[in-house]
Amino acid sequence: MFSSASSVELAYDEYIPPNSNKTERPLVILHGFLGSKRNWQSLSKAFARDLGRPVYALDLRNHGSSPHARAMTYAHMAADVLDLCKRLSLSNISLLGHSMGGKVAMTFALHPETPSDLIKDLVVSDIAPVRAMVSGDTLLHIQAMEKIEASNVTSRNGANEILEEHEKDPSVRAFLLTNLSTSPNGSPLKFKVPLDILKEGRTEIESFPYAPGERIWNGHTMFVKGTKSKFINRHNKPLINNFFPENIVEELDAGHWIHAEM
Repeated sequence: MFSSASSVELAYDEYIPPNSNKTERPLVILHGFLGSKRNWQSLSKAFARDLGRPVYALDLRNHGSSPHARAMTYAHMAADVLDLCKRLSLSNISLLGHSMGGKVAMTFALHPETPSDLIKDLVVSDIAPVRAMVSGDTLLHIQAMEKIEASNVTSRNGANEILEEHEKDPSVRAFLLTNLSTSPNGSPLKFKVPLDILKEGRTEIESFPYAPGERIWNGHTMFVKGTKSKFINRHNKPLINNFFPENIVEELDAGHWIHAEM
């Protein structure tokens, strides 16, 4: 069940269109694991401008500027989003989530306590409502970030050199290093995200709170699949249809980080 007592007050950025509309048909964006609202700055500005609708990009708990809290279940994260919608008096929203944020968005839509008039449509970017192990790369990334903190490096270049031992893709390294805090007076670099909590919560992040047939959301839903990614595949499309019967799947020539590649 959603519990307002256990929800945290999420940090967010708002992008208001030229018509000054703050609440009419807002778009709410949820980032993925180890991401933040910063990853969506450029697209959020473009969405607000081109759609003429307000855009709210959120930092989920234990990410970005939002509070740290030990529970990392999708129900807890969805409760945080509901709390923010209530604080900002948002309704009739379009909810867009990528990867982990996509699972939060799906949980939010499927949850019986979500007000029926709150979500107008749902967009899920490159994830399915599956219970599956996270990629081995994710575990390596967390281990590399722990090594950076343990090494007491004081420069971003030093952190990048350690990370390069575990991740060869410079764009992925740049993405992970957006989680670094600034280092005053040459003190050792630390990450803004609580690595211990994220490591503990990994099994919850791999999971999904509903079994097939348990819940259905009949609203308009779009799944966006990267053609170079395997996070949505032919094996889990029946699951998608089971939970979200009014869905369409659009494919884009990209990998898992579609929003960064297009």
